[in-house]
Amino acid sequence: MVKKILRTTDPKLREKSKPVQKADKKLLDLIRDLEETLKAQNDPEGLGLAAPQIAVFQRVFILKATPKAKPQVFINPKIIKLSKKTNDKKGKPTPLMEGCLSLPHYYGPVRRHNSITLKYFQIDPTPYNLQPTTKSFTGFLSHIIQHEVDHLEGIFFVDRLLEQDRKLYQLKNKEWTEITLI
Repeated sequence: MVKKILRTTDPKLREKSKPVQKADKKLLDLIRDLEETLKAQNDPEGLGLAAPQIAVFQRVFILKATPKAKPQVFINPKIIKLSKKTNDKKGKPTPLMEGCLSLPHYYGPVRRHNSITLKYFQIDPTPYNLQPTTKSFTGFLSHIIQHEVDHLEGIFFVDRLLEQDRKLYQLKNKEWTEITLI
């Protein structure tokens, strides 16, 4: 079912999410809700969605490598290794503008680690079972995963912009406007 996405003004999004304890029909329903909600987004289109964004405070998120790809599911993710190299280019902020479905039409050049190693679980629906997985991700997928893991910790991309002394922009009518961060 398509769920309402909470906005960054909702204080519940600042809560840390709890680990998934077991694989069951309820977890499969959550994953289906995440997939349907993400698929329904078109202004802007999203590539990732974390359970807290639909008011379920469990450590689950999905992501699509491209808008047309089938979503990948990540349960109880934990970043176990970060590269020293980031997505910044030659000492200047990354040209990649990060956005969020909880703050639509706002973007900023968040510095993220270029590669990560992630420990997480995948669900095997028959019988219900959680399969441990460890995998490395680079580039854009690494970027999206770090964004979604931040959601599970109650952190927004705007928080990262503030930490990094970077600018926030609004995209309105195909025009970029700088927004003052306090």
